[in-house]
Amino acid sequence: MRRLLALAALLWACAAQADGTRELFAATLTGLDDKPAALAKWQGKPLIVNFWARWCGPCRTEIPALVELRQRNLAKGMEVLGIAIEDKAEPVRDFAKAYEMDYPVLLARDKGFALMKALGNEKLGLPFTVAIDRSGKVVMVRMGAMTHDELAAAATAALK
Repeated sequence: MRRLLALAALLWACAAQADGTRELFAATLTGLDDKPAALAKWQGKPLIVNFWARWCGPCRTEIPALVELRQRNLAKGMEVLGIAIEDKAEPVRDFAKAYEMDYPVLLARDKGFALMKALGNEKLGLPFTVAIDRSGKVVMVRMGAMTHDELAAAATAALK
């Protein structure tokens, strides 16, 4: 009975996350150039979407692994997308430069918490990472910093 309940909860969570991708790809956030950036641009690509903030220690720790992950998988068509839970472009732009974040970084402004919640992050903790495959299916969700190996596993799932 416990296994059945656990399976039902997992299926429900996956269904809820799949709905979150519709909200994600329908969103328009703000680029570091302070211009609108539609997330629909990345629909159909394998993605690692990482919600983070400058003040978040575990987020800072995870960034070099995300940079490395992108470098290893960009030729395979996968993209890493950083969504900063921030309002102002200039300090995030300076931070991204200092941390050599070579992947697209967007400002969530007032939309970040709603997007995280839609993708299954009820606690709204950071960092929060979602792996999405080419079909738009969420294949992995994780709140908290991820190791190199965990990110590699997420990328493998997104690239299938």
